Amino acid sequence: MSRPQPIVILLLVFLVLGLAVQVVPFYTDWLWFGEVGYTQVFTGILALRGALFLAMAVGVLVFLWANLTFAARTAAPDVIWELEDQLGLPGRVVIEPLIRRFLPIVLALLALVSGLRATAHWQTVLEYLNGGPFGIADPLFGRDLSFFVFVLPFWRLVHGWAFTLATATILLTLVIYVLQRSLVLTTRGPRLAAGARAHLLGLAALALALRAVGFWLDRFELVYSPRGVVFGAAYTDVYGSLPVLGALAVLAALCAVACVLQIGRPGLRFVVAGLLVLGLAWVGGLGIYPALLQRFRVAPNEFVAERPFIEHNIRMTRQAYGLDRIEERGFPAEETLDARALARNAATIKNIRLWDHRPLLRTYGQLQEIRTYYKFVDVDNDRYTLDGEYRQLMLSPRELSYQHLQSPGWINERLAFTHGYGVVVGPVNRVTPEGLPDFFAKDIPPVTTDAFPKITRPEIYFGEFSNEYVIVRTRAQELDYPAGDQNVYTRYAGQGGIPIDSWLKKLAFAARFGEKNLLLSNDLTPESRVMMHRAVARRVRQIAPFFRYDRDPYIVVTKDGRLVWMLDGYTTTDRYPYSDPVPGVGNYIRNSVKATVDAYSGAVMFYLADPGDPLVRAWARAFPGLLKPLDAMPADLREHIRYPEDLFAIQARKYAVYHMHDPQVFYNKEDLWAIPRRSIEGRDREMEPYYTVMRLPAERREEFVLLTLFNPSRRDNMIAWLAARSDPPNYGRLVVFDFPKQKLVFGPRQIDARIDQDPVISQQLSLWNQRGSSVIRGSLLAFPIEQSLIYVQPLYLAASEQGALPELRRVIVAYGNQIAMEPTLEQSLARIFGGRAPSAPAAPSGPPRPGAALDAGTAALHALGRQAWEAWSRAQEALRRGDWAAYGAEQKRLEEMLRALAEGRR
Repeated sequence: MSRPQPIVILLLVFLVLGLAVQVVPFYTDWLWFGEVGYTQVFTGILALRGALFLAMAVGVLVFLWANLTFAARTAAPDVIWELEDQLGLPGRVVIEPLIRRFLPIVLALLALVSGLRATAHWQTVLEYLNGGPFGIADPLFGRDLSFFVFVLPFWRLVHGWAFTLATATILLTLVIYVLQRSLVLTTRGPRLAAGARAHLLGLAALALALRAVGFWLDRFELVYSPRGVVFGAAYTDVYGSLPVLGALAVLAALCAVACVLQIGRPGLRFVVAGLLVLGLAWVGGLGIYPALLQRFRVAPNEFVAERPFIEHNIRMTRQAYGLDRIEERGFPAEETLDARALARNAATIKNIRLWDHRPLLRTYGQLQEIRTYYKFVDVDNDRYTLDGEYRQLMLSPRELSYQHLQSPGWINERLAFTHGYGVVVGPVNRVTPEGLPDFFAKDIPPVTTDAFPKITRPEIYFGEFSNEYVIVRTRAQELDYPAGDQNVYTRYAGQGGIPIDSWLKKLAFAARFGEKNLLLSNDLTPESRVMMHRAVARRVRQIAPFFRYDRDPYIVVTKDGRLVWMLDGYTTTDRYPYSDPVPGVGNYIRNSVKATVDAYSGAVMFYLADPGDPLVRAWARAFPGLLKPLDAMPADLREHIRYPEDLFAIQARKYAVYHMHDPQVFYNKEDLWAIPRRSIEGRDREMEPYYTVMRLPAERREEFVLLTLFNPSRRDNMIAWLAARSDPPNYGRLVVFDFPKQKLVFGPRQIDARIDQDPVISQQLSLWNQRGSSVIRGSLLAFPIEQSLIYVQPLYLAASEQGALPELRRVIVAYGNQIAMEPTLEQSLARIFGGRAPSAPAAPSGPPRPGAALDAGTAALHALGRQAWEAWSRAQEALRRGDWAAYGAEQKRLEEMLRALAEGRR
């Protein structure tokens, strides 16, 4: 009885260790998918990957074994060949036992590697099996787009596998024949045994037949050609490359036939001649001929030749990004706005955002972090209806930062400090007398106003900033929140996490996390639960990796006081014919999925937001029950669905080019737009889209919209603005408002320049900067009101030392040629428009005084105050004009009124 060879034993050991390494993540992932309720997704993907592995591994093993075994057993040639061999290889007596010993091992390794590589393409296979029609035909071949998105990638994948296998088999077979001396190099030239010759010709015929199929499939890839004036098949591709690829497919098939015919005939004349013709046609037809066609036929009259293909590109790109759904309206940009118009749009004025994200995060950090291990990572914009009033609010969750723990260690990081706590909420426009933000929700435990929902579940076990895993329901004290110099402790009462109620589970998680304390700690009990994949984006991606997700999850406070994360999911592909691609994204995108994650329990739900998207329908068929209808989302969450910023930014950049419908205008780039750029913190950047509550022109009520602006390319004036609507029944609708082309409307960079050139403003900014303070200029935002446009920019003042609080000290308003800078938005608006602008409710600074009636003396004092304000405004206007005489006169009047006010108070 023969003993097993050492190399076989070593391979078996490696195989067992490899399987053992995979068993741990497989088992723990299966437990986790069971916890979140998506076991069918896990098992579905696993079953498909297993089937791909088996099919590829068995197919490769059988095909290679059949061919290589046949080559190894081919009748030996004349012994004289071995004597004439010029390579100096060991004799067959030495080589043949080595081949018999190592060939099965080599075949097994190749089959294993091939199977593993095949499992990576499970998404392509799943889309092929579940894809449905788009209902749109491509402009070149007339096929439904599902062929290009679902079918063609699958057949390209199968063809690639088959051609690689055939090529590898030919090479390995040649090696076997050389070692077996069925192919030798002699002084009289190479000599090939008859059996080996027939075998190799058969394999060559298979490879050439597959190459013919490849040429035929390459024809369809022309719709993704990047070499024309636009993306997609252009004139040279259609009239040069397309017929040549068809001819090459025929020539490759004829060469395959020639290989078969040559088996029964001596020599290789048919094969060599066919390969020479194929090679020349390949180089000349796909290299030289298209270049000549482009130079002598297309270049002299490029637009005429490329016009139909430019039209295809415009139409398909607009479809792929949803630009064809954008409604176009005119916006006259009139300068007829007055105090009465502001009063009619009071809700818009009251929701103008005065707090910028960057200084606000610093302020929140100083005022509300409470402990060093709490951090505010992001600020989200959302809207809530409070006491019947539609308000835009800014929310920031207080998350736990493990890198800021004073005493890190396994117990503190995994058992004691398990969650963040609460959320800070404030209106976008309210400021305290000290220049700080007002709060609707703050502190630990959370304190809310009467109008804002009471936060009943402030614990954040799942957030944007969470660590890898924690364990709850242990014997260790789990910190709930700090209270003065004491701590309040809690015990998790939710259903989140995986119970580690057996030794096997403890062993599995200890192996997964590389943590021996999971086995040795006395703090764990049968009720303990391990929470993993706690970062929101990673959690949803782990369940449904076939969707792309927005970079900014946002938190929602439900009516019953729970904290829930909302995240937008996209379906994308790079296989949409003629559509201009976005690097890293593809050339088709839809916001087809809305995901929610409960911050306390970690429960994840996916909702179907765009049933008309063929890609999301394919995934819904692949995983029944994964996507629920949007109507099934709780009403208090559905109120907070918003148009995603990442998608909007992509659409805006594409629309800046593809708003041009006319091919001639598009070709000449006559009306090219761009996103405005501004200098932000010393760097030139594109303006980011921003959310606001406003009433769109010709609409009856305010709504939550996402805005961005457009400039003409290489110019700074405004040309249009784009709005995405987030409220039902208009959710998802995009409207672009075009300015008259003959009218100059100042753009953001021009407004910045005018602010810098204003003598009063520049003098004040210089004065502040010279007093040991730094001025922080907030975002310059444009707000359309009726048929006019105003710009608003907040100014913050912060001491130069580290950790200083940015305080809102001035608000700049620009309208037409007028600019005002005052302590409040209302005062700046009043300076420009006169009258009394709608004001935001003042932030409470103390209990209200009893009695609201004004006597005659108080009314007189109010009148004097208004007159003093008007005198000061006239003095500032005179200062702008450089009229020092008028300035002195108004200052004199102001002094008299202030004296009268002082005497009246006495």
